[in-house]
Amino acid sequence: MKRGIKTIAILTLVTVFAMSFSAIERIEKPVKVDESKVVWKGYKVTGSHEGTITLKDAKLILDDDKLTGGEFVIDMTSISVTDLEGEYQGKLEGHLKSDDFFGVEKFPTAKLVFTNVKPSGKNAYAVTGDLTIKGKTNPVDFTISIYGSKATANLKIDRSKFDVRYGSTSFFDNLKDKAIYDEFDIIADLEF
Repeated sequence: MKRGIKTIAILTLVTVFAMSFSAIERIEKPVKVDESKVVWKGYKVTGSHEGTITLKDAKLILDDDKLTGGEFVIDMTSISVTDLEGEYQGKLEGHLKSDDFFGVEKFPTAKLVFTNVKPSGKNAYAVTGDLTIKGKTNPVDFTISIYGSKATANLKIDRSKFDVRYGSTSFFDNLKDKAIYDEFDIIADLEF
C-alpha cells in the first residue's frame, strides 16, 4: 500500500513538474516575396546608383516569437536600376548582370543563411549569416528588426570578398574617378 501511494505521488510530481514548462514553439514563417522589397545602393567616387532585386524564396525561423534563424534566396537575374532611365538604365543593368559584376548567367541566385542570432534590443537582432554570391561564401553581420508580421534588415556587403572586381581599388590601381567602392548597401523590407 505504501509503495502504491509513493508511486502515485512520484508520478503526480513528475507530471506537474513536466507541465509547468511550456514547450518551445518553433515556427518557420515564409516571407511573402511578392510583397517584400529589397533595395541595393552602390557607391562610386563620382556618386552612387541604386535599384531593386527580388527574393526568389525566403523564410524566418521563430522560437516562441523570438527570431532564431532564416534563409533567403535572391534572384540575381532581377537586378534593376531605379535611378536611371532609358538607354543608361539598360546599359547599367546589363553591366551589373555581366561577368564584370555578378555573372548572373552562371550564378542566377545568391543565398543568405543565418548562422547566429542574438537579441540586441526591443524587436532587434544582431545576425551573422553565410552569404553566397558568385559561388563564394563569406560571413556577414547585420541587424534585423521585427514588428508583427514585418521585418527590416540592413546589410553592408564587401563585394571584393565575392570576386566582384570591376572598378575596385582592391584589385586595380590608378582608377581615379572611375573607382567604385567595394561596399554596397542592401535594405530589405520584408512581410511574412
